[in-house]
Parts: sequence; structure tokens; C-alpha cells
Amino acid sequence: EAIVTSEELGQDLEHVEVLQKKFEEFQTDLAAHEERVNEVNQFAGKLIQEQHPEEELIKSKQDEVNASWQRLKGLALQRQGKLFGAAEVQRFNRDVDETISWIKEKGQLMASDDFGRDLASVQALLRKHEGLERDLAALEDKVKALCAEADRLQQSHPINASQIQVKREELIANWEQIRTLAAERHARLNDSYRLQRFLADFRDLTSWVTEMKALINADELANDVAGAEALLDRHQEHKGEIDAHEDSFKSADESGQALLAAGHYASDEVKEKLTILSDERTALLELWELRRQQYEQCMDLQLFYRDTEQVDNWMSKQEAFLLNEDLGDSLDSVEALLKKHEDFEKSLSAQEEKIT
Repeated sequence: EAIVTSEELGQDLEHVEVLQKKFEEFQTDLAAHEERVNEVNQFAGKLIQEQHPEEELIKSKQDEVNASWQRLKGLALQRQGKLFGAAEVQRFNRDVDETISWIKEKGQLMASDDFGRDLASVQALLRKHEGLERDLAALEDKVKALCAEADRLQQSHPINASQIQVKREELIANWEQIRTLAAERHARLNDSYRLQRFLADFRDLTSWVTEMKALINADELANDVAGAEALLDRHQEHKGEIDAHEDSFKSADESGQALLAAGHYASDEVKEKLTILSDERTALLELWELRRQQYEQCMDLQLFYRDTEQVDNWMSKQEAFLLNEDLGDSLDSVEALLKKHEDFEKSLSAQEEKIT
């Protein structure tokens, strides 16, 4: 009877399970004694049937034994119910504690101030965080189930209702906290991603500008018309490539302006990069225009040299014609020479237009 009337219900789930195991041993022993009680009842019945002179005393003792036995069985059932209830409550406490422990462990990860140093590291952190958010989504069902279990236990175990409510509130507080942490970290990682995306575009564009400037400055001025034409053609190809990058410059500028409009934590850096990007683009266009003018001047000069050389060659040939002492020795020959001289004068007029 001392076992079944014990008020010890355990301090935690492990302790309750130890008590339950001991009680199961007691129940096994109790079941073993039930046969002994049956034997006592059978013997008492036999004595009464035989009209034993102590029949009243026998009946009294029999009733006393049966009453004690029924009382013991009733107390055993009550003790069993209490231990089962204690196990339910302690199992709830353990599940809540384990859930809170997991939440706090993940909370430490989400409290990290590492938001990436470049695009690749930010993308890796975002993937990791999205994995944590999937874990949280799965955990939400467990939190809801534990809250429902808390409501049920408060109804079925009113004596533990206040302690169960404390655990429930502790769980909800930790759950709300980690959801807030997760949302804040996701927002910061997105901010970091947008910044690193902008900075990566900035680096790509400024690097391309440097390479394009080197290409534009690489060619020396030509020494003939064909070379000057080739330079102008190649220079126009460079302009085509510059024009093809206009969308990239526009996209980078829009990304930077969006960061500034959102009050991004790196607004000062973004503003500085936008200025550099604009200046680099302007400098590239100015360089291209300067070289275009130089190449066109080179083309004009080479055309002048070519035309001058052609005129010089023509005049050298015509000078030999004019120095010819042959004036003809007959009418036909003189007429032929006059015809040649007329042709020369026409050619001279044509050359004079070219020279002037």
C-alpha cells in the first residue's frame, strides 16, 4: 500500500520511466497475489458451507481481505493513472525543451554578422539560409502540435496547468524570436546580394573600360591610305562594342540607384561607384571621339600625300612631253603634234582642278 499511495511522480521523463518500471514490477507481484486472495475466498466459502462454528468471524475476515484487496487494486489503478499522466507531462516538457534547444542552436546561426564578402559567398550564405528556413517550415508543424498538446494536457491535468502554460509560452516566445531573426537575416542577405551583384557588375564594367581604352590607344597612325581606312574600320568596330555595352551601364546604374532609394547600408560606397562608373564611361567615349578625329585627320593626310604623289608623277611625265624638240616635218605630223598638245592642255586643266 505504501507503493500505491506514494506521491512521488518524478522530476523528469527519465525519472518517471524509472518509477513506471518499478510500478510494473509491483503490478506483476500484485497479479501473482490475486490467486492467493482467490484461494482465501474459496477456503472461506468452504468453511462457511460446512457451517464452521466461527462462520461470522470467517465472513468478517473474508470481507476485510476483499475490501483491502479491492482498495489496493483501486489505489494501484490511481497510481498507474498518475504515473501515466506524469509521463505525458514530462514527455511534453522534454519535447518542448528539445525544440527550444534546436531553435536556440539555429538562432545562433541566424545571429551571425557574416553577410558575405563577395557574390559567391553571399550566394552560398543565401542557399544555407534557405535550407534553415525549410527546416523552420517543417518545425512549425511540430510547434503547432506541441501547443495543441499543451491545451489538451491543461484540460486533463489541471494540477499542472500553470507549469504547462509556462512551457507553452516559452516555446512560443522562442519560436516567434527565431522567425523574426530568420526574416531579418534573409532581408540582410538580400541586401548584401544586391550590393555584391552591383559591385560585381561595377568591377566587370570598369575592367572592360580599361581593356577597351588599351585597345583604342594600341593602334599607331597609318602611313598610307589603306592603313588609314583599316584604322577607321577597326575604330568603328570598337564603337559598336561600346554601344553594345550601353544596356550593361544602364542596368548597373539602375541597380545602384535602387540601392540608394532603398536607403541601403552601403549607400556611400554605391554612390562613389556610380560616380566612378559614369566618369569611366564618359572618359571612354571622349577617348573614342579623340581617336576618331586623329584617324580621320590621318586619313585626310594620307589622301593628300597620295594625291600629291600622283600629281608629281603626272607632272614629271608631262614635263618630258613639253621638252620634246620635235615640231613635225610635215603637215600631218604637225597636226598630230597639235592634237597631242590639245590633249595635254585638257589634262592640265583637269589636274589644275584637282590641285586647287
